[in-house]
Amino acid sequence: MESAEIRRRWLSFFEERGHTVVPSASLIADDPTLLLVPAGMVPFKPYFLGEVKPPFPRATSVQKCVRTPDIEEVGKTTRHGTFFQMCGNFSFGDYFKEGAIKLAWELLTTPVEDGGYGLEPEKLWITVYLDDDEAERIWREVVGVPAERIQRLGKKDNFWSMGVPGPCGPCSEINYDRGPEFGAEGGPAVNDERYVEIWNLVFMQYERGEGTGKEDFDILGDLPNKNIDTGLGLERLAMILQGVQNMYETDTLRVVMDKATELTGVRYGSGHASDVSMRVVADHIRTSVMLIGDGVTPGNEGRGYVLRRIMRRAIRNMRLLGATEPVVAALVDVVIKTMGQQYPELETDRKRIETVALAEEAAFLKALKGGTNILDTAVTETKATGGTVLSGDKAFLLHDTWGFPIDLTLEMAAEQGLSVDEDGFRRLMKEQRERAKADAKAKKTGHADLSAYREVADTSGSTEFTGYGSTEGESTIVGLLVDGVPSPAASEGDEVEVVLDRTPFYAEGGGQLADQGRIKLDTGAVIEIRDVQQPVPGVSVHKGSVQVGEVTVGASAYAAIDVRRRRAIARAHSATHLTHQALRDALGPTAAQAGSENSPGRFRFDFGSPAAVPGTVLTDVEQKINEVLARELDVQAEVMSIDEAKKQGAIAEFGEKYGERVRVVTIGDFSKELCGGTHVHNTAQLGLVKLLGESSIGSGVRRIEALVGVDAYNFLAKEHTVVAQLQELVKGRSEELPEKIATMLGKLKDAEKEIEKFRAEKVLQAAAGLAQGAKDVRGTALVTGQVPDGTSADDLRKLVLDVRGRIPGDRPVVVALFTTANGRPLTVIATNEAARERGLKAGELVRTAAKTLGGGGGGKPDVAQGGGQNPDAVGDAIDAVERLVAETA
Repeated sequence: MESAEIRRRWLSFFEERGHTVVPSASLIADDPTLLLVPAGMVPFKPYFLGEVKPPFPRATSVQKCVRTPDIEEVGKTTRHGTFFQMCGNFSFGDYFKEGAIKLAWELLTTPVEDGGYGLEPEKLWITVYLDDDEAERIWREVVGVPAERIQRLGKKDNFWSMGVPGPCGPCSEINYDRGPEFGAEGGPAVNDERYVEIWNLVFMQYERGEGTGKEDFDILGDLPNKNIDTGLGLERLAMILQGVQNMYETDTLRVVMDKATELTGVRYGSGHASDVSMRVVADHIRTSVMLIGDGVTPGNEGRGYVLRRIMRRAIRNMRLLGATEPVVAALVDVVIKTMGQQYPELETDRKRIETVALAEEAAFLKALKGGTNILDTAVTETKATGGTVLSGDKAFLLHDTWGFPIDLTLEMAAEQGLSVDEDGFRRLMKEQRERAKADAKAKKTGHADLSAYREVADTSGSTEFTGYGSTEGESTIVGLLVDGVPSPAASEGDEVEVVLDRTPFYAEGGGQLADQGRIKLDTGAVIEIRDVQQPVPGVSVHKGSVQVGEVTVGASAYAAIDVRRRRAIARAHSATHLTHQALRDALGPTAAQAGSENSPGRFRFDFGSPAAVPGTVLTDVEQKINEVLARELDVQAEVMSIDEAKKQGAIAEFGEKYGERVRVVTIGDFSKELCGGTHVHNTAQLGLVKLLGESSIGSGVRRIEALVGVDAYNFLAKEHTVVAQLQELVKGRSEELPEKIATMLGKLKDAEKEIEKFRAEKVLQAAAGLAQGAKDVRGTALVTGQVPDGTSADDLRKLVLDVRGRIPGDRPVVVALFTTANGRPLTVIATNEAARERGLKAGELVRTAAKTLGGGGGGKPDVAQGGGQNPDAVGDAIDAVERLVAETA
């Protein structure tokens, strides 16, 4: 049974039994504590935590998931992988243990011809929690599983919680006996390789307290509503139903390995090392396609780094298998064809996915060259100091600047006889990630405990947003925090977070900055609002300070936004939509939005593109946008179902989470997007849009920055003033400026070349005199000296080689010259073949000199270069070189 059919049967089975089919959420987690969705229940987490009331009593889904904690183990075993699909059925206060157990047994054991999976009942083993007598009884008495195939396990294996205080409960796992060829009998308690877990039923019935680990916490009591959360690994079931040894041999991964064989000539099963590489390629390429499909782009932070790391691991392993040409296009194609049966949007977005993937491959192949040079230098420096461990900061530099995965650095360092300070590298990586995560979380919550916001949501419900139709209005203060702590009142000067029952203030989201303004109380108190966030769904938190009077919970208030700021932001947001559409018209659908920020009078827009956008295209896009403004198109917003929005061709932003009902913003016949932001009523209100330029912010992602309205006019006015000043300087008309300035720069460049030529000739004139003044040191001709300050490194090198060439080659020659440039000493040392035969190597001599100068250096045995910090030590450095020549010669 193919994976696509396993998925179809799952959803069909539960839909027929009253479950709402919920499409897989994006892999981009809508949770500040997660980079990517790691489990099937994550999209339902707000329902289980009581943050949001579930819109249905029971649901089912097949959720895309990615886990990367043990990424280094992928490929080494057949059990580790990064992407997987979790089939789940969920009950929110509806059915409980008996219902979940009976549904699971029915689907697994119903014959294939009747819509089930057709597993033999006698091969299924059950585990339950130690004291869960109820679950054990249901399995034994209601379902009919023999007692000898039911085993009890402890908290570590059969008890579930989120790792923090909240819902928890015992589990019951269904395991499949793969037979004696996979090990000893005795059930899953003895051998989990033979008795492989395929389905986990979680019975959420308790509330857990504080604690650490899987076992060290207290049970506080029963939950008011008992819930069900189950998960079946689609890949594990596919392994069983397709009769293969492991998940890498299932239909969606085997085809990738077959393609790798076609590209490299190496067959899976021909050797351990090549099998590891094959598995890495299959897993990582599939995961990459799924991540790019959900809007992730390669980068050096967060989920972008996860994608970059696994893509580069896959590419490197193809190189290890013998590939010499680009391979990503062929591998991505087979993944899209296979996974597209389950996720048709992969075919729809094929061009964009391929563009991003190919750009990352090209960038990495280029980085391999540059990064290898940096690594070679680091290895040389480490060995020069007698070290055997490449520092963690060097490994981090290779990752952060050149995109080297740590395992690539480990392998290349090992080839040079060095290990790597992995602990130091991981510490730096952790610090970087924690900084990014803390910044994002602090932005949303202001460091307050989320439970405080949830309590407000539970007590007063969601905040009603009135800002689409009004900019001010009456409201009531239903929540108040002072310095992040819930409080009944706040006084003048306090930093506060205020929750209103209704508000005209727009909370930051969808790329649009938050409104600012004031909240006034009937008592005369005034709160200046600087920012608005939604730390939990539906609750708008107004952040600011009390300017006058005292603020209390329950007080009537009048909220008014800064209208001028709102209008400037609205102009920027509408301009962003126009820019998006104009870019797609010019570049195609690959120019999909990858992020934006709409602020007063200006915006930035990130989009997918494998290369820089030509200036002529950017000019055309800008012209098209301003032509739309002149057409005076009406801007309208309408709420509709997500399916209707898709039918109308509305553009959705990758990574955004949308509900069943969405808001669609339409700009005449030009643009239609899903958007919850605020906009102008007519394009004429924008006045003018000026694109300042575009640049790269990551592999395959470009950024346009632009000005709108008065800000755009002010920019053009300043540009006009600059042009007028240049006209006066060069005595020409504006259209003549490029040619006249180019001519002036050309003349300046020619003059600089002449000066450089004169300086080089002057330096080289000293070569004959230096050669004639060679000193004999134990039979070696030694030339040392200091040339005029300001001599460039290139000229110094030429002089050293010229001097060496003027001395007959039948005797050992060492030339060591010094100069000072920009306040720092510099040396170049060269030796001839006769000197090197005596053990006089330029690299060793330079290191001695550079150490005396307070610096470092290195190079080849025949010529090397170094420098330092102390120009007063040049004389000492010359003496040090002479002593080393005397000792060695």
